[in-house]
Amino acid sequence: MIHQPLDFEKPICELEKKIEEFKQLSASEGIDLSDEISRLEKKVRKLQEETFSNLNAWKIVQISRHPERPYTYDYLYLMFDEFIEIHGDRRFKDDTAIVAGVGMLDGNRVVLIGEQKGRGSKERAARNFGMPGPEGYRKAMRAMDIAQKFNMPVVTLIDTPGAYPGIGAEERGQAEAISASILKLAGLRVPTIGCIIGEGNSGGALAIGLVDRMFILEYAVYSVISPEGCASILWKDQSKAPQAAEALKLTAADLKKAGIIDEVLKEPPGGAHNDFKSMAQTIKNALIGSIGALRSVSIDELVKDRYSKYRGIGQFRETGG
Repeated sequence: MIHQPLDFEKPICELEKKIEEFKQLSASEGIDLSDEISRLEKKVRKLQEETFSNLNAWKIVQISRHPERPYTYDYLYLMFDEFIEIHGDRRFKDDTAIVAGVGMLDGNRVVLIGEQKGRGSKERAARNFGMPGPEGYRKAMRAMDIAQKFNMPVVTLIDTPGAYPGIGAEERGQAEAISASILKLAGLRVPTIGCIIGEGNSGGALAIGLVDRMFILEYAVYSVISPEGCASILWKDQSKAPQAAEALKLTAADLKKAGIIDEVLKEPPGGAHNDFKSMAQTIKNALIGSIGALRSVSIDELVKDRYSKYRGIGQFRETGG
């Protein structure tokens, strides 16, 4: 059951709470309430289907940020047989908003780079709410170098409000670190696969997002800027964020239609936060399939296809003076 429901999830959670109460009563008092429990479970499924089949962009943004949504570490523990994490950028510090290391994924040794928001106020603050600084992206590039040296595919899990915009990060070269990470991914001579698991905003997401194959979860978002940031710029009013979300075309369906995303991964009923294991298995299957497909392509062709893919995104028209 969801412990921190979003506003539109509350009717579902109230029914789930009632089901749990009936189950406890049945166990403690020996009363057969199976028919009533079955009826309520059907009602929950129907309400979930109705609620989640009619979501606007702003509600999807809210789901992508759900406090109980699985993060990089959750998927790491559920998908990988083993994992050795690396720390630090060898220049300034270890940025814990970025998780990086080498792991075993169903017999495939891969390099994982992911963004981690953290759970609870203490861990969230320690991980800077999933907003990496330049040292985080330099750690990511260390991991990319390991991948290329030992011919291992790179898997990235994207979930960030954006790169940290603080003065200290700017002083230490935030923009350069992001651009250097994008450039390294562009020329990396190993297969690269990404998955947007929550929110992917601005250069903070793109820094680890230029990959051969990009997946997105059904209720995740990917955008050049957060809806709040967009609303502040266009309307000078953050309360216009729901309108900005619609205008940004940041949902999985919009991104697939625009050719920015290769495949949308369906989430469990009610979202990934309702079933971590099922969602992890779906992502794992997609990653394993992509690794096999990309390994069958020559390295030169792989890099060439990657270049063509990103040059082909978007449309423009030249007109005479």
